[in-house]
Amino acid sequence: MKPGIHPDNYRLVVFKDMSNDYAFLSRSAAATKETIKWEDGNEYPLVKVEVSHKSHPFYTGKAQFVDTAGRIDKFRQKYSKFDNKGEDKKEG
Repeated sequence: MKPGIHPDNYRLVVFKDMSNDYAFLSRSAAATKETIKWEDGNEYPLVKVEVSHKSHPFYTGKAQFVDTAGRIDKFRQKYSKFDNKGEDKKEG
């Protein structure tokens, strides 16, 4: 690596996908306070991620259901008062 442009704390780090408990070892400078014992018996810093190539729909080919019904209903209730105001002015 070219000196002076990369972080000093570049080291081996375990990334763990929290949606399916898949973990992989890679190099990173990501800051973390947690550690994990890896398959080789050594302890490495742990970075928890929500999505990896093992859980992302693009790579798996499967869509994951995300519960948005509550958010959609809340949005409709909040803005339903604006639905008929424009029509009432046109009619009257």
